[in-house]
Amino acid sequence: MWILELAFSPTDERLAARPAHRERLAALREAGTVYLAGPLADDSGAVIVFDVGDRAAVDEVIAQDPYYRTPGVRVSGVREWRPLWS
Repeated sequence: MWILELAFSPTDERLAARPAHRERLAALREAGTVYLAGPLADDSGAVIVFDVGDRAAVDEVIAQDPYYRTPGVRVSGVREWRPLWS
């Protein structure tokens, strides 16, 4: 699994792009690609856990969603994660 960490700035563009991004995440969840996702409590960023085999698959998801290139959204980290259980 892979953890994608996002950092947010308060921009109108980010808030406008968020509904379509959340629809994409829901579809990826249905497909088994996203394990979990959600904003940090203070809305300074978010965490998305992808259930994919490699970094290239994460990069592909990022490339297909314009949200990650929206002003106010910054990918602050991508890390491989090995959960003890799921």
